Amino acid sequence: MFCITATKKNDLSEISVLLDQAFGADRHEKTAYRLRDDVSAVQELSFVIRIGGVLKASLQFWPILINDGVKASQALLLGPIAVAEDYRGQGVGLKLMEHGLNIARKNGHKRVILVGDQSYYQKVGFSRALATGLEMPGPVDQDRLLAQELVAGAMDGIKGMISKIK
Repeated sequence: MFCITATKKNDLSEISVLLDQAFGADRHEKTAYRLRDDVSAVQELSFVIRIGGVLKASLQFWPILINDGVKASQALLLGPIAVAEDYRGQGVGLKLMEHGLNIARKNGHKRVILVGDQSYYQKVGFSRALATGLEMPGPVDQDRLLAQELVAGAMDGIKGMISKIK
C-alpha cells in the first residue's frame, strides 16, 4: 500500500531527480514545459507518493488558458507525472492521477489537458476526441494532445491555442 500526500517545498529537488530519471535531462525542451515556465504549479493539486520514506511518484497540475481569439477558457495541464522505475506497471500512476483528478473536480475545475499516450491515459478518462481543435505553441504530436471533462460538456465549443496564465 502507499499513501498520497500533498507536495511540500522540500520535495521539489527529489521530484526533479525523479523527473530526470523518467523523462531525461532534456525534458525541459518539450513544448509542454513552455507552458510551465515562470508559472507555479497548482499547489493543492501537487502530490507525491513515498514508500518507506523514499519518493516513488509525483504529479502536478498547472493553470492554462485556451484562447480561440474571442474568449479564453481556463483549464489545467496535467503533468508531469512520474513513477520510479521499480514501481512502474503497478497502477501507482493511475491511482495518483485518479486522486488528482478527483481533487480538481471537487475544487471546481472543469477541464484538463495533457500530452501523452492515449492508450494509457484513456484509463483515467482522457480522449483525443475532446482535444480536437486545440493547439499548443511549438511542436507537438497532435495525436498525443488529450483532454478530459471534469464537468460534463466542459469541452463543448472549446478550441484554440493553449497558453500559460501569466
